[in-house]
Amino acid sequence: MAIVNVTPDSFSDGGQFDAVEAAVSHALACVADGARIIDIGGESTRPGAEPVSAAEEQARVLPVIEALRGQTDALISVDTYRVETARRAVAAGAHIINDVFGLQREPDIAALAAETGAGLCIMHTGRDRQKLADVIEDQLLFLSRSLEIADAAGVRRGQIVLDPGFGFAKGADENLELMARFSELGCLELPFLVGTSRKRFVGELTGRDAADRDVGTAATTVILRMQGATIFRVHNVAINRDTLAVADAMLAMQAKSGMKPS
Repeated sequence: MAIVNVTPDSFSDGGQFDAVEAAVSHALACVADGARIIDIGGESTRPGAEPVSAAEEQARVLPVIEALRGQTDALISVDTYRVETARRAVAAGAHIINDVFGLQREPDIAALAAETGAGLCIMHTGRDRQKLADVIEDQLLFLSRSLEIADAAGVRRGQIVLDPGFGFAKGADENLELMARFSELGCLELPFLVGTSRKRFVGELTGRDAADRDVGTAATTVILRMQGATIFRVHNVAINRDTLAVADAMLAMQAKSGMKPS
């Protein structure tokens, strides 16, 4: 999943793709590098970012979705927690709704997914809530509540992907523990998307600025793939595609020899 931020203030690539032509060109370049999904966002979710109106968010993302719809077979995802933005994005051609508040800010997104059959990414967040001390217990508490909302709205489990929300109100140690224990989330029996790309904790570990964190990101990609992650939301598609080729070869070898995955 390639990140396409149509924003002036995202932490890594703010302002680079905030024109429709630039965003579309970047998205198609990511597809050429191997992206199967394009995730388009119109509001920065970095800590401290200024919120934008729904109208502004839609003015940013809808023209990009409409332009891409006829130019690629890649799936198009809209990164939003607003049901009206999601509704208009799906009508414009988006296949997936990526909700960073996990249905718990605007639960009607679940009803929209049920109505349209759109894919639904449900992300864990620690923002605006009191977390449990144990990182996995908090994941299970939050995501179970989100799944209850989805079930009540009639969303099929086959439409859903979960996201542990790396970096969303989580410190470096918490992110590391979440990576180390990621396989424990397999009890939810759903595929997981992960988004560690260029996050602050990668910078704290490597000492690199945001634009120079792709190698560190690739290391997290290997760790999380070996523990069962399925979709990787990244800025640099090519380097993570190569990383996944190596990790998948190792997983195939382990399966062939009957070894337990590391």
